[in-house]
Amino acid sequence: MKKLILLTLSVLSQYGFGQDNTLWQNSIPMTKVIEWRRHIHQNPELSFQENKTSKYVADVLKSFGNIQVKQITKTSVIGILKGNSPGKTVAFRADMDALPIQEETGLPYASVNANVSHACGHDSHTAMLLGTAYTLSKMQKNLKGTVIFIFQHAEEKIPGGALDMIKTGELDSIEAFFGLHVMPLPVGIIGILPNGPASTASDSFFLTITGKSSHGSMPHLGVDPIVTGAELVNNLQTIVSRNVQPGNLAVLTVGKFQSGNAPNVIPERAELAATIRTTDPETRKLMETRIKSIVENTIKTNNASYQLDYVLGYPPIYNDEKLNALAKASAIKATGLDNVVDSPSITASEDFSYYKKIAPVCFVLLGVGNDAVNHNSKFTIDESAFLNGIKTEVQIILDFLNQ
Repeated sequence: MKKLILLTLSVLSQYGFGQDNTLWQNSIPMTKVIEWRRHIHQNPELSFQENKTSKYVADVLKSFGNIQVKQITKTSVIGILKGNSPGKTVAFRADMDALPIQEETGLPYASVNANVSHACGHDSHTAMLLGTAYTLSKMQKNLKGTVIFIFQHAEEKIPGGALDMIKTGELDSIEAFFGLHVMPLPVGIIGILPNGPASTASDSFFLTITGKSSHGSMPHLGVDPIVTGAELVNNLQTIVSRNVQPGNLAVLTVGKFQSGNAPNVIPERAELAATIRTTDPETRKLMETRIKSIVENTIKTNNASYQLDYVLGYPPIYNDEKLNALAKASAIKATGLDNVVDSPSITASEDFSYYKKIAPVCFVLLGVGNDAVNHNSKFTIDESAFLNGIKTEVQIILDFLNQ
């Protein structure tokens, strides 16, 4: 692709660019955005360790010439672009951290770091926001207000990087926060999430059941943590089906159950871990109360003991109604009506939700291919989707500043 972005003629005219405008023809080609993405993809860093990534992002931002760059935490960066006249302050956020997953894509630019990879698309978020920053930097004289580009660390690991950035006070002037995430949707599709809860809260528990080891042929002499754990997993499933009010979203998945090493030995311990997803505070509290009660009673009934660590994660993202309407209109304006769809809430979680402590937030999705399943060792995306991602980001920012 030869152009970084091409706004509609009506928008170009709004910002003083007519049909013969040459700004877009002279802007950075999409190949540059892809270069940024592939460099970050090949050199992934885990949460709270994004030292090289944050430096790389800062250097790229500085190269644009008119963006003030601040490293406000050890591994996060913001870029500040002040327009030619005063106005509102808006932020767009991208996350930069990778996951502890060994990449198995076979791509020529695959991760060179063992057991670390960008299996959730944060490299793409970062590259697209750099493209957005570059585009708007070339429009500075026509901008009204201030744009803050947030390149955040540690989205993947509780307590998350957003809280660190909020605590610095550097974001207090922001009047609206926008974010975008790649998802397994048709390439280039912009997904508009619902008003209100657009994602779920993400909690988890880590449980160790301690029984009594015995020979497998003499189970009456032991206390079996595997049988206890299996009974517990089944009992936990009744919470959603029998305790949660129908219509309220709740998901409980036990993703870890490990115990034993030999077929003829009852082991002493079993380890279980689970994820819990909800959207409203009452259901979230109900899930925690019932899980703790069922764990205690099931394990005691089987004469075992236990240690439970229940971890409260990120709250749901609450999309602001006005910002959501603006984002939808902007996406349609930038990419066309056929490329914008209404999306149901996602059962993923995001520390982007914390920015609501400062100002209203709005989170949207970008389709990068139906097979782009996040948090997968073979996660791959269609980079041609970047164009619509950048166009949407730019248009949202312009429309917010010119309300």
